[in-house]
Amino acid sequence: MTTESRPTVGVQRSEVTTTAPALDIVVPVYNEQAALGGCVRRLRGYLSSEVPYTARITIADNASNDRTLEVARELAAEFPDVRVLHLDEKGRGRALRAAWGCSDARVLVYMDVDLSTGLDALMPLVAPLLSGHSDVAIGSRLAPSSRVVRGPKREFISRSYNLILRGALRARFSDAQCGFKAVRADVAHALLPLVEDGDWFFDTELLVLAERAGLRIHEVPVDWVDDPDSRVDIVATALADLRGVARVGRSLVSGALPLAALRDSLGRGDLAPGASPAMLGQLVRFAIVGIASTAAYALLYLALQGALGAQWANALALLVTAVANTAANRVFTFGVRGRRGATRHQMQGLVVFGFGLAVTSGSLAALHRFAPGASPHLELAVLVAANLVATLSRFIGLRWVFRHGATEGVTR
Repeated sequence: MTTESRPTVGVQRSEVTTTAPALDIVVPVYNEQAALGGCVRRLRGYLSSEVPYTARITIADNASNDRTLEVARELAAEFPDVRVLHLDEKGRGRALRAAWGCSDARVLVYMDVDLSTGLDALMPLVAPLLSGHSDVAIGSRLAPSSRVVRGPKREFISRSYNLILRGALRARFSDAQCGFKAVRADVAHALLPLVEDGDWFFDTELLVLAERAGLRIHEVPVDWVDDPDSRVDIVATALADLRGVARVGRSLVSGALPLAALRDSLGRGDLAPGASPAMLGQLVRFAIVGIASTAAYALLYLALQGALGAQWANALALLVTAVANTAANRVFTFGVRGRRGATRHQMQGLVVFGFGLAVTSGSLAALHRFAPGASPHLELAVLVAANLVATLSRFIGLRWVFRHGATEGVTR
């Protein structure tokens, strides 16, 4: 590989060797003139002695204003397996997007210049990707067997952030921000056009998209030692990450992301036509929606009963909560998003609602026949019991309504 650089839309990069390496290890840097040389030499030594695959090191300079770019070019001149890519704008995500987007390697890796993560985790990270078993791999500082040295403030922030991801985006990976990740090149090229962030939220957004696309994310416990010289602005980064969580959450709920098309392009569609998500998870989410709907129904019924009477109060409260229940189950329980099919789903949901109305109204009529002076609270107790009886049939009915799962409601 030569070290002459040429500008390409704000990016300068070294020419690529004719033989594509198995691994391309990208090291984003900003004003790291002191640490860069030691990092590259240590990493090269480890690759040559411990990794049985061809590898390239790509130094992605993020608009440094010290001697970082000069040091990077000297390293590329010294070592044929080192290349330099220069960006005129800061941002870790921008650096990874540029470096991964132009790479010809089979597996694309990212690690921090301080090498906080122990390099012994590199082979467990990339091996499942090279074998084709997994699609994305991440180092996890939060795995039970990980060994981590860092201050309590960073530990609290990291764990809180991952709890937010689990609650807001239903993420199942354990550590979004560890600077030690790898992705198969074909997967990266499919995901990168959908990732909007160019800064620290980049990896989180990539992981959420990968997970929602049904890709396999392999987690590797790591040894990790905090860099006391880290220049990350924790507060600004945390606020930017929360804005990113809100943006991605809105996109997922609105169906703006073409997840069904992405699954199909990556071969992660349903194993069989009409296959649906695991019923256990659906039941749990259905129960959560049902509890909230029952509480709303009870409040509406008690508010309307005095003015409308029991039957009309029951019918109106059930209708309002049924519409809201169908909408909530559509998105939360069965994973159908976007506007496509929403009206039809509501009409079908009203058919299911009709059965529930028949059960509850019949129970109410029976109560009034055998206990004409029943109090509103006794009426409510009977109606709640009748609603519970109708719940099983409602779940079965809604599973039929949303039988095509998430692929049906996605706006393409």
